[in-house]
Amino acid sequence: MCEDSELNLGDVVVLGLGKTGEAVADCLLDNGRGGHARSVTVYGGLKSEPGESTRALEAAGARVVCGTEDIEGHYDLAVVSPGISEFSDFFASAAAHADEVIGEPELAWRESPERWVGITGTNGKTTTTTLTRDLLRAGGMPAEAVGNIGTMAVGEVERRAPGEWLVAELSSFQLATTKRLHPHVAVLLNVTPDHLAWHKTMENYAAAKERVFANLDASDLAVVSDGDAWCRAVSARLEARGLRVCHLLAAGEAPADGMACAAWERADGMLVVRQDGRDTELVNKSELAIAGEHNVENALAASAAALACGVSAIDVRSGLLAFRPLEHRIEPCGEAGGIRFVNDSKATNTDAVSKALTAFAPGSVLILLGGHDKGTELDDMAADVCACARVAVCFGEAGERIACALEQRHSGLEVVRAAHMESALDAAIDKARPGDVVLLSPACSSFDEFSGYEERGRVFKRLVEQRICAMGECQ
Repeated sequence: MCEDSELNLGDVVVLGLGKTGEAVADCLLDNGRGGHARSVTVYGGLKSEPGESTRALEAAGARVVCGTEDIEGHYDLAVVSPGISEFSDFFASAAAHADEVIGEPELAWRESPERWVGITGTNGKTTTTTLTRDLLRAGGMPAEAVGNIGTMAVGEVERRAPGEWLVAELSSFQLATTKRLHPHVAVLLNVTPDHLAWHKTMENYAAAKERVFANLDASDLAVVSDGDAWCRAVSARLEARGLRVCHLLAAGEAPADGMACAAWERADGMLVVRQDGRDTELVNKSELAIAGEHNVENALAASAAALACGVSAIDVRSGLLAFRPLEHRIEPCGEAGGIRFVNDSKATNTDAVSKALTAFAPGSVLILLGGHDKGTELDDMAADVCACARVAVCFGEAGERIACALEQRHSGLEVVRAAHMESALDAAIDKARPGDVVLLSPACSSFDEFSGYEERGRVFKRLVEQRICAMGECQ
């Protein structure tokens, strides 16, 4: 509970008037019942304006400043919303006027530091976080998923049940402002280029991800993928610190001799986790409801975390078998005329697309690519699309650049251009045949056409439903 924590935080300034800023201010004010900050000031930012939310905060005892990023006065603590880059003038103003700058997960951990699992990575965070929570619950442990997944950690801390585990999905934005955050188990799934406009360099982005391990000790467990060079370098540094590292092995790999902790898919498809030299067989990958090699890795990471938290192998097995695909993550959303439709709107970067394609038979995919252009490098994704897909329909702001990258490979892949997602779907349906999969896996954010990947995915599902009904196969 907030009121049982490190009293008193003194004078606190909160940056941002979105969900995070309001949740932090609410916790600090304790809903007006006498919180544990001497004063709370909220700066909304340059584009913020007074409204219902600002009036509610003021009624609860906060001072709210709108329309500026120039902070005045001195504060003992600044709590910064994740959308505010550590390289921005707004952040710099907070750092100049506060003794310490942290983010919302750091504040929540300081309020209630026991029984945390931290999960990060460029892709797979939400699936792994949700699955870890479900595996803990399968073992009879109260658990809640918090953080970047959508549930504010500070809000859950206020109502946290005795013995409850907090499984935190942590973005690079959130980790960049951590100082003392210390989960019992920390997971790094992968590091591929993303959010470079916020972090400025790939090195800064990777360093933010690595902060999830900053405070681990020998009693904790780090679960780290061996699938990319950034993660392998992190593993080496962690082992040099004397930490226990569970190596999350890529498909087709087996543990090296002497590797005490690992998680891998055996040649026969069995998922295995090794803890301190002891192997635990879980389930065969063919029994999982979540498809794709990346989801095998997600399942292994969640299993290693749950076992480290004390869940029995029997309960991990039952939890894995019960888990179903999450919305917008290789989510089946209909079938008509032998054609399957899959919503993978959460694939907002190229690496996520490459991973999604492993869930389907080569040559069976008609993929929809496009949206807001983040300017990321396309070569690796283009190679994977050409190898796995039969047709690529490129749409939106980034559509032309993606189409050109695909055509430059001269692979025989059919490339189609469309203005928007709806016309892209119709173009794919026109070219689909029985046995095919129409896959929305855009490789881009959605802000040229939608408010976020969630809206994009739900619109796609609605459009699919309409087309299925038009084919006379309404569910």
